[in-house]
Amino acid sequence: MKLVKFESAGQTGVGVLEEGQIVPLALTPECDSLAAILNSPNARATVESLQRREPVALSEAQLLAPIDEQEVWAAGVTYLRSQTARMEESETAADCYDRVYQSERPELFMKATPHRVSGPGSPVRIRVDSNWNVPEPEVALAVSSDLQLVGFTVGNDMSSRDIEGDNPLYLPQAKVYNQCCGLGPCVALADSVPEPAEMTIHLVIHRDGAVVFDEQTDAGQMARSFTELIGWLGRDNSFPNGAFLLTGTGIVPDDFTLQPGDVVDIDIAGVGRLSNPVVQG
Repeated sequence: MKLVKFESAGQTGVGVLEEGQIVPLALTPECDSLAAILNSPNARATVESLQRREPVALSEAQLLAPIDEQEVWAAGVTYLRSQTARMEESETAADCYDRVYQSERPELFMKATPHRVSGPGSPVRIRVDSNWNVPEPEVALAVSSDLQLVGFTVGNDMSSRDIEGDNPLYLPQAKVYNQCCGLGPCVALADSVPEPAEMTIHLVIHRDGAVVFDEQTDAGQMARSFTELIGWLGRDNSFPNGAFLLTGTGIVPDDFTLQPGDVVDIDIAGVGRLSNPVVQG
């Protein structure tokens, strides 16, 4: 089951994505948002208890980022490829990244608040003070307030590699800014998504109508499990509205930087495609 937030005819709503159309849900005062559904004891049962309205064609709606008041957090250096790339971009911090990859404790950082998140078709941003910017395609976990894995969405953890490479203490500036994160197109409930090894992650970048980058990996290449990352996220921390957790990337473009006008497409098997144009300034 895939849940979406959408806008159609000037109204926003929550619905189920089925066979190329959206089936809107009649929300109630007790269940008035997508976040409320995800925070319920059983998201699928909650959806099935809500009245369904007349379907809306996808062509007549704009999908929105599937986030309400949740925080977005991220994990770093969870794939060997990411470890290697981070060590290459910063000689001064190479040992630091290597130790994080080998350590029991993962790297976790706060990535975005809802107003910094872009949904399907909305722009993601490259910083004006950076010369090396890349998308980072990631499996994003939808986590409930009681730290249960509810579902999955596609995440784009935009990153300014030159800023982070200059000094790892600049990580917040390299990662957290307006339109620094893409989420969407839906939240696929956890019981309907394939196992990590079958969750292929495919990144394609288009420039002037041509493909300038094309690479894929799968979540089975992660050195840490989803459950492990959620466990660390919840240590001495609380998320009354739930959270999204980006789980790290296994695709890091080398000798490549995004340019304004590029289009970033990220496909994750069992979830869908997130497509965002790139802007700057």
